[in-house]
Amino acid sequence: MAPSSLSCSSLPSSQAFSPPSSILIIGSGVFGLSTALALSRRDAFSQCSITVVDRSDPSQPGTFPAPDAASTDTSRIVRADYADPAYAALGDESQRKWRMTDSPADLGGQGRYNETGLILVADVTPPAPVADLAAGEALKEPKLTGMDYVQQSWANVLSLSSKDPTLASRIRELPNRDAIRDCLGTAGSSGSWGYINNNSGWANAAASMAWLFNKAQETGRVSFVAGTVVSLVHDETAVTGAKLSDGRVLSAELVVVAAGAWTGSLVDLAGQTMATGQVMGYLDLTEAEQEKLGKMPIILNLSNGLFIIPPTNRVLKIARHASGYVNPTTLHTPPLPLSPQSAGPSISAPASLPLTHLDHPNLSIPAEGADDLRRALHEMIPWPELKDRPFTKTRLCWYSDTPTGDFLIDYHPGWRGLFVATGDSGHAFKFLPVIGEKIADCIMHNCPPEFRGKWAWRKTTGLPVATDDGTRGGTALLVLADELAKTAEAIRIPARD
Repeated sequence: MAPSSLSCSSLPSSQAFSPPSSILIIGSGVFGLSTALALSRRDAFSQCSITVVDRSDPSQPGTFPAPDAASTDTSRIVRADYADPAYAALGDESQRKWRMTDSPADLGGQGRYNETGLILVADVTPPAPVADLAAGEALKEPKLTGMDYVQQSWANVLSLSSKDPTLASRIRELPNRDAIRDCLGTAGSSGSWGYINNNSGWANAAASMAWLFNKAQETGRVSFVAGTVVSLVHDETAVTGAKLSDGRVLSAELVVVAAGAWTGSLVDLAGQTMATGQVMGYLDLTEAEQEKLGKMPIILNLSNGLFIIPPTNRVLKIARHASGYVNPTTLHTPPLPLSPQSAGPSISAPASLPLTHLDHPNLSIPAEGADDLRRALHEMIPWPELKDRPFTKTRLCWYSDTPTGDFLIDYHPGWRGLFVATGDSGHAFKFLPVIGEKIADCIMHNCPPEFRGKWAWRKTTGLPVATDDGTRGGTALLVLADELAKTAEAIRIPARD
């Protein structure tokens, strides 16, 4: 019998878990690959075959992770700096593993993890005038601002470090713009208040994913299939496998969809998650510039979402963590409906799905985003020699966003044999060393207590969602095609149908 479709938050604790005979994991990003590794190590799954299918082939150099995946790049922030105590504690647990750097076999070894510190800042946002509030809005719980988030994060990291004087000594308040400038050390600044946490850092994303793949491969328990999944296969009540673009069908008793921002092409996620594109720009540096900036701390302003990570290999990355762009897309093959009883997908409009340079090699980021990245550079590193230096390359990094910024890790409520692990909301990579075990717990109906409800399938209206957790600065959701149309330098891209 296929595993129950009851959510891990609703299943009675007394109900025993019966492991499936086979598991198919769609997607080899952080969620998918770490889950495969965690399952392969558990006695409960010793008789279970585990297969990972992904459009990128990990056996071919340069193709894994997929060049347009969210889990590849030069760098990702690793922090416990969260306004939510549960994520702060999970980040702290994860960082303890990132800090293992003594051996080349350690996750943080060979330069995969660099603890250069994080300056987290925000701008003071004046409260909305009472006259501007809609009727009844004043009675609702106020939304978290960037400053609220930074202040709550400050309190959480202080609490986490309170039992270790060494860690506590590495966290310092930055009460004004001048203090932020002095701490950053580039002659630039950003925000009006914040703090530096020298216990935070960044990871080489592509190298860390290669490490994770090697760990999964070393178990001898995980099979890898290169192929693009175009739809889920199902009978009257249960998902039974996946169909690939070349016509192959992979069958399994339990299917785990962990396809990141592409998950919405396979499963109707209306109201659960939505794919949003985030802008990134890269500048080539001289050796002297690399030397000067290589040890700078990360700086992230949660009021506008702009951040800069220290350069590596003479490449400086500037990015924005904001509401992002949506890309409404009509699919030839509709995603799996909400239940077997549904006549079709419940969404009334096309789902937002990624559009990347693999779809269109000449794709560039919209001028609106490029201008914002340039503004961050001028503010945070105001060097004349960098002021007008063109970006060497730009890219859109696609998030799978949820309304609250919580992950979606749960059994599908409408289909047996289907588990969904997505909703990274742009902050999942740092949990690479621990998230697979948590997902495996959820598969075994043992969701960590602090995340019950947070990671569960939500009751929704089916309308599009946007993350509103206090971290998304800048403008509201923008339509990618509209912004590209405004950009004279961008190549016009025909709509996909």
